[in-house]
Amino acid sequence: MNTVTDPLGPAAADAAPAGIAADTAAPAHWSREAVLALLDLPFADLLYRAQTVHRQHFDANAVQLSQLLSIKTGGCPEDCGYCPQAARYHGGVEATPLMPLSEVVAAATAAREAGATRFCMGAAWRSPKDRDIHQVTEMVRAVADLGLETCVTLGMLRDGQAERLKSAGLDYYNHNLDTAPEFYGEVITTRDYQDRLDTLERVREAGINVCCGGILGMGESRAQRAGLIAQLAALDPQPESVPINNLVRVEGTPLAAADPLEPLEFVRTVAAARITMPRSRVRLSAGREEMSDEMQALCFLAGANSVFYGEQLLTTPNPRAQRDRDLFARLGMSVDAGH
Repeated sequence: MNTVTDPLGPAAADAAPAGIAADTAAPAHWSREAVLALLDLPFADLLYRAQTVHRQHFDANAVQLSQLLSIKTGGCPEDCGYCPQAARYHGGVEATPLMPLSEVVAAATAAREAGATRFCMGAAWRSPKDRDIHQVTEMVRAVADLGLETCVTLGMLRDGQAERLKSAGLDYYNHNLDTAPEFYGEVITTRDYQDRLDTLERVREAGINVCCGGILGMGESRAQRAGLIAQLAALDPQPESVPINNLVRVEGTPLAAADPLEPLEFVRTVAAARITMPRSRVRLSAGREEMSDEMQALCFLAGANSVFYGEQLLTTPNPRAQRDRDLFARLGMSVDAGH
C-alpha cells in the first residue's frame, strides 16, 4: 500500500471546511445516518474531504487497471433485475459453456500487454459445482504464472471451495452486495442478503482478498445509497477493492427503463466510499462507456483509483483502451501496479 505525503501540507486536515471532520476523527463505525450526512454536504466540501483522505493513503495521480473476462456467459438461474445473463430475461445474451483454458490465457496475455495488472474472470453461475472449481483453479494458476493479480466472480461459494481457490493462488474474490439491505428484494429474489454475506465470510476465512461493491441507479434513494456504503464500510476488514457500478440499462431486463442516475450523485457516492473506506481501491466499473471524460475526472478527484480496462466487461461495452490512455495522459495520471 502506498502512503504519500499530502502536498497540501500537514495542516491540510486541520484546515477542512466547517462541519467536516478530519480523517483522523472519522468514526470507527459508519452508520447510515453518518454516510447520508456526507452525501448531503456541499459538493465542494465533500470532494475536499474525499481528496484529503485519498492523499493520506494513495498516490492521488495513479490509477490501477483491471481487465474483466466472461469465462462462462449467460444461462444464469438468478433473477437479478439488472442482468442480461439471467436465463429468464431476453437481454440478447446467449448461454455459452466454460471458456477453454487456452483462450483465457490468450486474453490474459493481451490484457497484460495492454497495461492491466489484475485479471478478473467472471462466470454466470448461481453457485459453482466442484468440477467447475477444478477448471477455474487451472485458469487461476495459468493467469498467475503471467505475473498478473487474479480475481474471480463465480457466485455463491460452498464450504471448502474458497480454500481450493486460495490454494491455486487466487488473490481476490468478487461478490458484490449490489445495494442496501432494505432495497435488495426490489432487485433480486432468488437469493437473500445473508447469502452474500456468508460467501464473503468464506472468502475471508480462506485468506483471499475481498472485492465487493454495488450498483447505483437501480431506483434506490440517496438514503439507500448511504445504506449500501455503510454496509460495505461495516465489513471487517473492509474490502480491498470496492467496485462502484453505474447501472447499464439493458433491453429485456426489468431495470431497462430505470431513470439514469444524475452524474454528480454518482460522484458523491464515490466520494463517500473513499471517505468511509480510506484504504480500499475504489473502482469505476460498469457504466463508464456512458460517462463523459469530465465525469470520470470528477470521480478520480473524489477518490476513485481503479478502473476496469478494455473494450468489454462481462456482457456490456466499456471505453476503448486508447480513450482511457488519452484521458489518463490529459489528467497527468500514471498506472499503478496495484499492491
